[in-house]
Amino acid sequence: MHSMTAMDTAARPGDTEFDRGTAVTEHPAEPGVYRTELDGGWRIGGGINGGLLLATAARALSRELRSGSGHPDPYSISAYYLSASTPGPATLHTEVVRRGRSVSTGQVSLTQQRPDGTRAERLRALATYGDLDALPKDVRTSATPPELPPPDQCIGADQAPPDFLAQADLLHRLDLRLDPACVGWALGAPSGSGTIRGWLRLADGRDPDPLMLLLAADSLPPVTFDLGLFGWTPTLELTVHVRAKPAPGWLLVSHTTRNLAGGYLEEDAEVWDSTGRLVAQSRQLAAAPRP
Repeated sequence: MHSMTAMDTAARPGDTEFDRGTAVTEHPAEPGVYRTELDGGWRIGGGINGGLLLATAARALSRELRSGSGHPDPYSISAYYLSASTPGPATLHTEVVRRGRSVSTGQVSLTQQRPDGTRAERLRALATYGDLDALPKDVRTSATPPELPPPDQCIGADQAPPDFLAQADLLHRLDLRLDPACVGWALGAPSGSGTIRGWLRLADGRDPDPLMLLLAADSLPPVTFDLGLFGWTPTLELTVHVRAKPAPGWLLVSHTTRNLAGGYLEEDAEVWDSTGRLVAQSRQLAAAPRP
C-alpha cells in the first residue's frame, strides 16, 4: 500500500501524522481540560477510528498524570464509545482519581458540540498509569508470536473490499501487510475461523510508542471479514493493556474472535514488537455488521 522509500527515514517525534492527529492543547482557563481537532483522515465507517480516539484521550491523561505523579504511560485503559465521533473540534475533560507511588488512576471524557449547540459525549475512559521504564526487567511468559511471512511477502490492505476501503481513510496513514493465510475473505472465500493478523507500521515512518499501541490494537480490518460479514463493526468497549515500550520497527498484530452471538462479538488483539516481545493486549466488544 505504501512504497518502501517512504519508510527510509523515520519521521521525527511530534512531527508526524499520528502526533498531529492525537495532539491536545491545555485549556488556558480550565485546569484538566484539553482541546483537540479530530482529523477526518483517521475516519473509518461512521466515525473516527476508535484506537485513534483512545490514543488522543490517553495523551490528555498522560499530560495530567505525568505532572505531579511521574506516571506518563498507560498500563491499562478501558473506554466506552457512546456515540460516533465526527471530524472537527473536541474537548477532553480529565480527572485524577488517585495519585500513588507506583501507579495513578484517571478518567477522561471526550465530547463534541452538535449542530444545535448541545454537547455529545463520544468516549469515556478509566485508566491506570505508571512509568514503563521503571518496571522490573523480569519477563516470564508462555506466549509466542504467531508465525507469518515477512512483510514483503504479505498482502497490502489496499486489497480489502472496495466498499470497506471507501469508508476507511485511516488506511492511507498505515502501512499494513496482512498474512496471506488470513485474506481469503478478500477473494470471496473467508475461512470462518475469525482470525486476521499482519504487520503494521505508520506510513510516515514514525516508530511505535505506548500511545501508538492503542491505535495498533484497533487498526486491522475487523475479524468479521473472516466470518464473511462485511461492513462497519462499531466498537462499544475497548480495553488495552500496555506491557512494555515497543522497540522500533514493525509491529505484528493478531486479531481473533471466538464468539459472535446476538449481533455482538468480542475481538481479542495481541501486539508484538520487532524483538518478538508481547507489548500490548486488548479485548473489545463490537457490534457485528448486519448481513
